[in-house]
Amino acid sequence: MKKYLLAAIAVCAAPLVALAAAPAPAADPARMREDIKVLSSDAFEGRAPNSAGEEKTVAYLIEQLTKIGLQPGGDLKDGKRAWTQDVPLSRYEIVGTPTFSATVGGLTRPLAQGGDLAIRAAMTNVDAVTFANAPLVFLGYGVKAPERNWDDFKGVDLKGKIAVVLINDPDFEGGEGDFNGKAMTYYGRWTYKYEEAARQGALGLIIVHETEPASYGWATVTNSNTNEMFDIVRKDPTAAHPTIEGWMQRGIAVELFKAAGLDFEAQKAAARTRAFTPVELKGVTLSGDYKVKHEVIVSQNVVALLPGKTRPGETVMYTAHWDHIGIGAPDAAGDRIYNGAIDNATGTAGLLELARLFKAAGPTDRSVVFLWVTAEEKGLLGSEYYAANPLYPLATTAGVLNADGMNVFGLTKDFTISGSTKVDLLDMLIAEAARSGRAYTPDPNTYAGYFFRSDHFSLAKRGVPAISFGGGQDWAEGGVEAGKASAEAYRKDRYHQQADNFDPSWPLVGMAADVGLLFRLGRDLANSTRWPEWGEGVEFKATRDASKSERK
Repeated sequence: MKKYLLAAIAVCAAPLVALAAAPAPAADPARMREDIKVLSSDAFEGRAPNSAGEEKTVAYLIEQLTKIGLQPGGDLKDGKRAWTQDVPLSRYEIVGTPTFSATVGGLTRPLAQGGDLAIRAAMTNVDAVTFANAPLVFLGYGVKAPERNWDDFKGVDLKGKIAVVLINDPDFEGGEGDFNGKAMTYYGRWTYKYEEAARQGALGLIIVHETEPASYGWATVTNSNTNEMFDIVRKDPTAAHPTIEGWMQRGIAVELFKAAGLDFEAQKAAARTRAFTPVELKGVTLSGDYKVKHEVIVSQNVVALLPGKTRPGETVMYTAHWDHIGIGAPDAAGDRIYNGAIDNATGTAGLLELARLFKAAGPTDRSVVFLWVTAEEKGLLGSEYYAANPLYPLATTAGVLNADGMNVFGLTKDFTISGSTKVDLLDMLIAEAARSGRAYTPDPNTYAGYFFRSDHFSLAKRGVPAISFGGGQDWAEGGVEAGKASAEAYRKDRYHQQADNFDPSWPLVGMAADVGLLFRLGRDLANSTRWPEWGEGVEFKATRDASKSERK
């Protein structure tokens, strides 16, 4: 740790002087280290919703918030605010070992769950799924976007058939076209692809996994899709989910395409144009059989409040997800617990430290809300539920700052946010960071669609100015090369894997600087009368503008 501190002081002396001169309490790496250590310990069992790990996590957060001295900010119960917001969720799990096979030219080839395929538990409230010799239809990227004059479906009848689609969107391979170039649109997200398949009446949809366009490896796919699944409680789940949802290894896709007389790469190239038409994999079918357990459970968002002095009905919000994957199949070392130290014990601990800083600095004019959401790993479900059932009006929420996977290493000379968007909140963050000598670096991985993969998106799409903060990659010690290498190693070896464990050697001085930056921005906004806006042309602007009369 001393090595990091000395290097940080030598390289970033000016930022540290500026921070020291600021009349604000400082984030404490030791306190955050203890929170991360506890939350990512084996005792918390990977913090899955609806588990003993959830109970321990929620209890720990409430214990810390009580010590800090904030007020409960959750559901009203008997006229008083609770510490939590109930989040009803549908839970789905495959019971036993599912069986899958492909039939090619009359010959049957078994396909292994977790090895060849990663099929999710059906989220259509059925007790079992059995399908025999279902035809496969290649649908390119599985996109139907009338506003872009794009339709991969072309009216094909998908009843009883399984669609096979590519991950990301049509611009990924070439970097140019009608889908924002390399920057992923929502059409590139797997959530959209499943939803569109349901709208088009498909029996199922299977995504061909390729590491680069997905931005993660096969281990992440299997770890995220072959265990228990959750969804919001829907009146008609078949409107959002086909019966079969899952992923397929690229090598399996190549093999099946070849058996159907098709060249996989040639079909990928054809899928990049709007002239693409669906292609049936003739002579190739898929079969499967598995049982599904489904039930409705209640998980918890944790909510704390620091009431405003003069305008308590206006809020500034900080968010982070407390959950992770829980317990699953053992890795090569026999480890079954997905501890989620970086993802997202760091963000959870960062919000606790922000709560301490705000309490120490005293109340602001606007109220400040701290929201730890559940089931982010299952599709942003906790934040989606809050956004659909807000405890504090969205129209008078001035801005949302989200923390998901914070910098556990040394100081950085820059920072970033997930995705690229035009919003005043980012301009304010850039200005605040500049005061401590830090620069803004646009998201270097917009192709990965991170904007759609963090909890701020649930509020952004409802108009609330919201960003998800990233600590940057230009390290004070080692520069951009070291930062990129670290990020890539994390994505490859730790992201959604059992190896995302706590490391006592993490200095956390970079995280402390980031928490300090987020604190100063949020406090300034909470003491102002400013209402950040979305920039012209941003898809969320019209929704926000429609509620303008509710803001003074």
